[in-house]
Amino acid sequence: MTVEDAGDARLEQASEFAGVPDGFQRLWTPHRMVYINAGADVNRGDGCPFCAAPQKSDADGLIVYRGVTSYALLNLFPYNSGHLLVCPYRHVATYDQATEEEVAEIGAITQTAMRVLRQVSNCDGFNIGMNQGAVAGAGVDEHLHQHIVPRWASDANFFPIIARTKALPQLLGEVREAVASAWPA
Repeated sequence: MTVEDAGDARLEQASEFAGVPDGFQRLWTPHRMVYINAGADVNRGDGCPFCAAPQKSDADGLIVYRGVTSYALLNLFPYNSGHLLVCPYRHVATYDQATEEEVAEIGAITQTAMRVLRQVSNCDGFNIGMNQGAVAGAGVDEHLHQHIVPRWASDANFFPIIARTKALPQLLGEVREAVASAWPA
């Protein structure tokens, strides 16, 4: 269909554009430009999002818990609702560079996060892990962080499989409030 065929609707078909179509749908997310534009600075201590988050309010930094050596925050680009990250305050790149105190607190925060996420979201399981180094898939490879991703038996529906799109049913602010409110004192 050409623009003339559509009347005033101004429709354009992808097959009329230059290039070869691929199998991907496009979900336009211009809000991610803040993250993309920070790319060059993201792994420097002063531009590191995990060094910057504790300097903000809990709501602005998406922080759900502040410990002595480490803290927990929501992932700004979650795989699932409730996707948490546990980070030491210190800017260290890998797990073997963390102190015994940091390792112990990261573990304790992870256990509490699992309990809280089960309580507030009724999840069926978790993916927990650390990608260390860019070659291993770390988006921020110079600041250690552990992922805690809640999973549900029904979270792998047709959307990510067929449409290559992730549907997130809750806004980050709502999830942060629920998790922070349920965190034990």
